[in-house]
Amino acid sequence: MTFYFNVYSTPLLFGFVHGWLYAILLWVRGYREERLSDALLGGVLVGCCFNIWEYMLGFGGVEILWRQLDFFPRSLGFLFPPLCYFYLKSQFDATFRFSSRDTIHLLPFAADTAYHLLVFFQGPAYVENWKKTVHDPYHIADITFVASTVVSSYYIYCALTLYRSYREWTKTQFSDTETISFRWFRNFILAMTASLIVGLMVTFLDLWLDLTYWQDWWDKLFGAVLIYYVSITGYAQPQPGRGLRFRAVEDRRASSAINPGGVADGPTPRPVAPVPAELPDLQAKLLAFMETEKPYLEPDLSLTGLARRLHTNSSVLSQVINVGTNKNFNDFINQYRIDAFNCQVLDPANAHLSRLGIALNCGFNSKTTFNRAFKKRVGVSPTQYAEQGKSTATTPATTPRWP
Repeated sequence: MTFYFNVYSTPLLFGFVHGWLYAILLWVRGYREERLSDALLGGVLVGCCFNIWEYMLGFGGVEILWRQLDFFPRSLGFLFPPLCYFYLKSQFDATFRFSSRDTIHLLPFAADTAYHLLVFFQGPAYVENWKKTVHDPYHIADITFVASTVVSSYYIYCALTLYRSYREWTKTQFSDTETISFRWFRNFILAMTASLIVGLMVTFLDLWLDLTYWQDWWDKLFGAVLIYYVSITGYAQPQPGRGLRFRAVEDRRASSAINPGGVADGPTPRPVAPVPAELPDLQAKLLAFMETEKPYLEPDLSLTGLARRLHTNSSVLSQVINVGTNKNFNDFINQYRIDAFNCQVLDPANAHLSRLGIALNCGFNSKTTFNRAFKKRVGVSPTQYAEQGKSTATTPATTPRWP
């Protein structure tokens, strides 16, 4: 069996081999560190590899899939979208494990695989006759394609909904959300969406222009590029060391209990609701603790950690912060950091420090996080505010101040 290297087969082969290598690395690391998300990302990469291997072998002159293995299942098919979704879910919740109710996600894949295997094991002659009398006349392949597109779209929607809920949840749990992989999770969903869209575009062009086998390989080339991106970026992605425990349903119930009127961070501020009768003491204790101990200076401060130091639980403390201050945990802590920054930036003893250096001293762990928090609280970026301060400094009666 000879594989022919050419401009069509070579990039697909490199992507295929690269994907399998990283899948093995992820499986080994996942086993060693008992991390389910690594195992699932390895499965995602294998699914990406199987999405391109038909064209890779075809362009390389290897026809085993169309001869000895005709009608044998050739890809993960309906299993690929759930793999992507559960990868994200296992990243958001380190304790997530599959349960018996999750087997429902396997049913489309199991039905499609069983159909192909039942026909395949009847022998080549039966397969050929089945294709001519049933499979092709009843457009089963077309129905499967439409169904897989619907399934993929559904899981992308579920993943996007999960991601948005996760982002909102982190604001109530952590003072620094920048390091919890927002960019990677978002880009992973975008990459899977782009793969689906590119595949549909090439399919429609093929139906319209009747493209040849050599002309409709562009979605497979995109798939090879996708393998490189997902494997390298996903493997190198720092894993959250905080033991994330996000569960979307629980988060929605908690949000409804704490904030039945809506989300606190809306364009129109809501009136501050009175703190329940049993919580004023904890609120006073919290505010005193923030002033005396200054826990906001710790970049990795979390709701759970702060609750432990106040000898309460995170649910009660979250309620105190949400109802008593009309802010989520992230905004509550960053308010103290911005106020500390405002004081330190005016201190002549800090004249040798840059604004970023002072921000890091005040609990921020990156320039991006500081700029975002400052602009949210003040309305302009630190640089814009500094320029405004300089413009007012020419007036003797006015002293430029940070808010």
